[in-house]
This record gives sequence, C-alpha cells and structure tokens, in this order.
Amino acid sequence: MTEAIWTKKDLLGISELSTAEIELLLATAESFAEVAERPVKKVPTLRGKTVVNLFFEPSTRTRVSFEIAAQRLSADIVNFSTEGSSQSKGETLFDTAKNIASMFPDFVVVRHRHVGVPAMLARELAAGVVNAGDGSHEHPTQALLDALTIRRHKGRIEGLTVAMVGDIAHSRVARSNIHLLTRLGAHVRVAGPRTMVPAEIGALGVEVVWTLEEAIRDADVVMMLRLQLERQSRFLFPSLGEYAQLFGLNERRLERAKPDAIVLHPGPMNRGVEISSAVADGPRSVILDQVGQGVAVRMAALYLLAGARGGGR
Repeated sequence: MTEAIWTKKDLLGISELSTAEIELLLATAESFAEVAERPVKKVPTLRGKTVVNLFFEPSTRTRVSFEIAAQRLSADIVNFSTEGSSQSKGETLFDTAKNIASMFPDFVVVRHRHVGVPAMLARELAAGVVNAGDGSHEHPTQALLDALTIRRHKGRIEGLTVAMVGDIAHSRVARSNIHLLTRLGAHVRVAGPRTMVPAEIGALGVEVVWTLEEAIRDADVVMMLRLQLERQSRFLFPSLGEYAQLFGLNERRLERAKPDAIVLHPGPMNRGVEISSAVADGPRSVILDQVGQGVAVRMAALYLLAGARGGGR
C-alpha cells in the first residue's frame, strides 16, 4: 500500500489528485471490498457521523451505492432530493447550503446538473464534500470504481490500451476516467461522432480516432459511454438507429479487441444503442462488477475524508 497520507477535506475531481492520492484511494477500497463478503456487512468506522446525500439529478446506482457505503461504515444517512424540497419552492442553492450547514453534517455527497456546484458547496460547508457528478465536468468515484474493476480483472492499469467510445463531449465519466487512466499509465483511445468529441480532447493525452472499429482494435478494455441526451441542447446525431449502426458495440465488433478484453459501461445502459444485450450480458462484460466495486470505492472516500477531518481512524 502507498505511504501517501490523505489531507484533503473534499473529493471534487480526479484532475486535482496526485498519483499517490489515487493509489491510496484504490488501495483503501481494496481493503474495504471484503466487507461485502462478511455475514454482517458493517464496520464501526463512522459511527456517530452523518452523511447527507444531495441529489439534484436522478440517480440509482450512485445514490444507492453511497447510501450502502455509509451504512456499512455505521454512519447515519439523510437522503435529499429536489422533489418535495424547498428548492422546488424557489429556495436558492446557496440558502439550501447554509441551512444544511446549520445542522452540522459530517459529509455531503452532491450531484448537480451544473458544473462547479460541489466546489461551491465545499467552500461554504465545513463538512467534507464528495462530488457525485457535476454536469459534464467530473464524476471522480465512478472513475475510481472503473479503475478498481480494471485492476482486479487485469492486475494492472499501466500499459493497457483502453478504448472509450460514445458521447465524450457531455460525459463527466469520460473526463474523470481520462484523467485517472492516463495518470496511471494507460493508453486511452477515444471515439465517437464528431459532434460528440471535443476538439481539445487530445490535449488531455488521449488518442482520438473516428470509428468504433479503430478505437477497440487490440484494446484490453472497452468502455462504452451512454448518450447524454439530457445534456444536449440539440440532437447531435441523425437517429438512434444510425448511432447504433456506427457506434454500437456488438459481438462481431468486439472481436477486434484482444481475446481477453473486458467491457465496461457506467450505466444506465441503452441496450441496442450503445451496446447489445449479447455483449452487456456476455462473458467479457464486467458491468455488474463495476457496480459492486462502487460501494468499496465510496467507503474508501468517506473513510479517508473522515481521517482528514480528524475522525474515522
């Protein structure tokens, strides 16, 4: 295990983490993974601490994963959504934050459609803030669970070729994964429709290609991304059928990857669009394993933030 010491109050993005901090998060998650195999899936690490889940966007996997992670660490959990809240009555996010602060939570997990909201809350709150996705900016715990999944199946990340295919422009998962995987020595290829691949993406150290076939050729890992239709001001492709025909992953196309290549998808999947059911449910898919690793990663994040705040160790 790395000898790095975690000192950050918040986890806002992969781009601001050092390689040692990324390795520490992954190593800590590895140590928590075995909790899921115990008869009693709970440790007393965060007993007496309160985690508030602030989700201003719909979520299933991420919200439930953070809730289970907090429960397994023996923390108390409060779930907040915009439906039925004062936000729906016109209260500003700043006033919401001040009201939350007055209740002295220990951690706030936030997902929001606007870039920078977690960073704003981190400045206003004494609590540790975890970014659970802000607009098309970052989703750090998703990248960490993807990396943990890859490492558990491949034994390493350094030297692997990772193909990332889909709506790169609007994907916070893509950005966080690019920062993390390139930092740990992977060769990352990205591909998608030209309307969905930012012109500046190559500056992040990735290889840009324009077809799915080029992207997955001899790849060790194939990561398919969801079409982010809710973030597009206009539809950037003629039809879903045409998208599937050109950029959908099926068994025949997967043959271009290495024989032992694994397939990831952050979910939710649009079956028959980004990925066929035969691939999603096939022997090379590790999609459900990603979901499982998410709990361990989020336990690690809360644990390390608690240590930085002087508790949880």
